[in-house]
Amino acid sequence: MKVGTDGVLLGAWCTIKDEYNSVLDIGSGTGLIALMMAQRSWAETIDAVELDFNAYEQTVDNFENSDWGDRLFCYNASFQEFADEMSDEEEYYDLIISNPPFYNDSFQSKNTSRNMARFTDTLSFEDLFLGVAKLLSKKGKFAIIVPYKEENKIQDIALQSGLYTKRICRVKGNVNTEIKRSLIEFSFDSSGVCYEDLVIEKSRHQYTEAYLNLTKAFYLKM
Repeated sequence: MKVGTDGVLLGAWCTIKDEYNSVLDIGSGTGLIALMMAQRSWAETIDAVELDFNAYEQTVDNFENSDWGDRLFCYNASFQEFADEMSDEEEYYDLIISNPPFYNDSFQSKNTSRNMARFTDTLSFEDLFLGVAKLLSKKGKFAIIVPYKEENKIQDIALQSGLYTKRICRVKGNVNTEIKRSLIEFSFDSSGVCYEDLVIEKSRHQYTEAYLNLTKAFYLKM
């Protein structure tokens, strides 16, 4: 699994509070977002769940080789199974994060792991929000990154699970391009929405001050 800009954006942008004691990363891939949460917070429990076995092994390896291995744990399971089991045990998370599969097109590649990471066949948005609603603490937050064109649809699906939009950040590659991604944060609190905008580059590989300020703590050369 490659480390992509989407994951870095989401891990850097999502709300972290000192009182958060538990974090869940859904669909860990390389473990990037969970590792970012360990770097950004003092949360005692940072869990990840990953269906693909090879990605799961990569996540575990990255966790064990990090400075925060004692706070990080990955489960090899589908999120649907994980959510049912953890809710039965009344385990809840203060922050849940997901860089989910985006695509529901009929075309898929021959790479099964890549398909799991990119297509919604293994985890629909409806199943994602149903599971999040089971596991999120009463005052917790759920953060996600989706294509901008899916923004309204995602908010409608969230409402069906009792989750309300709290923050939206619309992301453009540069000032002259269309909005590409929406970073969205949800909670059970229905009061108000905060809107933000972010432009990543001024020109090719020349990053805006806003993007640098947001992400520079996570890059070796920035």
